[in-house]
Amino acid sequence: MKKIRILLADDHSIVRSGLRSLFRTTHEFIVVGEASNGDDAVRLAAKLHPDIAIMDISMPKMSGIEATKLIKQRHPDIKVLILTIHDNEEYIYEMIRAGANGYVLKDAEKQEIFTAVRTVASSEPFFSPGVSKLIVEKIAKDNAAPPRTSSPNLRLTKREEEVLRLVAEGLTSRAIADKLCLSISTINTHRTNLMQKLDIHETAGLVRFAIQEGLMKVDM
Repeated sequence: MKKIRILLADDHSIVRSGLRSLFRTTHEFIVVGEASNGDDAVRLAAKLHPDIAIMDISMPKMSGIEATKLIKQRHPDIKVLILTIHDNEEYIYEMIRAGANGYVLKDAEKQEIFTAVRTVASSEPFFSPGVSKLIVEKIAKDNAAPPRTSSPNLRLTKREEEVLRLVAEGLTSRAIADKLCLSISTINTHRTNLMQKLDIHETAGLVRFAIQEGLMKVDM
């Protein structure tokens, strides 16, 4: 099995050491490089071309936000997973706008970090449960809308609505497939159809649409 190649970017050597040791506990991952600042992260991403760059936000020379923007602009196939102590919604939104594929807090358990890396490596977004809640609440506040009424232009099937709701709740394609007793390829087909029909091409947009259309409820 091909290993997932990881670049670590964090200005604390003890954090990098801990992550390096963590990833050595399984044969799924390999750390191919380490950076202690944003400049080095961008440089090593170009040199090593990892599958995933695991990035902190607060780093010297260049922040994780700016480093993520540059990496995604120059190497869009490299995934960026944010691993940070910051759970502020503004940081979260800045990283999403920069192109980050996932956002995990540093107090996450080992298995959550592993799941995040696997999920992002498979080209799906991953956000810690607490982060997902903040995203949904912010979108709900910014896009308050009346409950959905029948729209002749929507043309979503019942199954597509169901998949949309579960995507908006933060479930991965695998989790949705398990929940609905369908194959992952079928779920991915539904996701593709949804994005084409709605002309929405990122998860935050799907969440916003689901809230506006009344397909999910948010407690605020």
